[in-house]
Amino acid sequence: MEKRNSFFLGQLMLVLGCIFTVTAYGQTSKSKLQVYNIEVTPVDASKKVTITADGKPFSELVYTDTLEKPFLYPIYAPDGQLITRGFPFAPRKDEPTDHPHHTGLWLNYESVNGLDFWNNSYAIPEDKKSKYGWIKTKKIVKTKSGKKGELKMQATWENQKNQVLLNETTTYFFRADENKRIIDRVTTLTAAQDVNMPDVKDGMLGLRLAHELELPSKEKKEFKDDKGNVTVVEGSADGVPSGNYITSEGKEGDAAWGTRAQWCMLYGKQGDDTTSIVIIDHPRNPGYPTYWHARGYGLFAANPLGQKAFSNGKETLNFALKQGQSVTFRYRVVIASGKQRLSNEDINLVAGDFFQNTR
Repeated sequence: MEKRNSFFLGQLMLVLGCIFTVTAYGQTSKSKLQVYNIEVTPVDASKKVTITADGKPFSELVYTDTLEKPFLYPIYAPDGQLITRGFPFAPRKDEPTDHPHHTGLWLNYESVNGLDFWNNSYAIPEDKKSKYGWIKTKKIVKTKSGKKGELKMQATWENQKNQVLLNETTTYFFRADENKRIIDRVTTLTAAQDVNMPDVKDGMLGLRLAHELELPSKEKKEFKDDKGNVTVVEGSADGVPSGNYITSEGKEGDAAWGTRAQWCMLYGKQGDDTTSIVIIDHPRNPGYPTYWHARGYGLFAANPLGQKAFSNGKETLNFALKQGQSVTFRYRVVIASGKQRLSNEDINLVAGDFFQNTR
């Protein structure tokens, strides 16, 4: 218990330190880098919303009902590099084709009243679909362009009989300058019925990375979901992957998986630059600081609800909502391009801004 309390005290001091330096960070950013204009444009016929920064591609929200969930895809770094895997929509040479449900940047969970929202994809046979959930976008509520782009949407988490378990309201905020792209996602889930979300491994905010950003490995590995389905991930023989994880607690590489931290960064070489991608947890989120479901093969995920799975049974959350109750999850994703990776100091400053200005 003493060790646990010390951990959270250290986290609190880090949060306070970040907030204390936010003003200086804002002044420095404004004086050195031009803040780009963000254009957020609905394309209703294609069930997409496009996001650009200074006229250049940033991302798209894809929300067609032919897919199992809405997600941001593709996502571009400031230097124009794609940070998301192309498969299954636009496969690129030599990239892996495992886990077809890993699409862009998304948020869902492996067990909601026993339904698996995480692993659902076109690869699930029809006779097994009843075990899987579907997130359907109901409405694009708001789009706003400017120095801070905004996109608000509503969706429902449903079973295969179209019965609603959760109502979702998500707001994305987009910002950019010459060296950084920032995506804030604020998602409120309201229970349409009593909902149980027990501790499981696969969740919650997920990002599937481009091949270059995977961790180098020549070993074939097998991964099993909660229903016993095994996915084989082949080792990379082409020498392209160059990624590495590092967390706010100093864990690196594969050691980042299954540990708690305020933030986790993946960085690697793309073209002539180093791409840095940071996911930042928020102190008001359930389970803060989150556990990191960060795999070397390119899955980069934050799962605050899977505590039993990651702690070998030492912790249990068993998150649940009564009908009508709500919960909000807040995450910041920072994407940077440069000759070097983002420093811990830079990340802590951006985290401080997130903590102070996102409620």
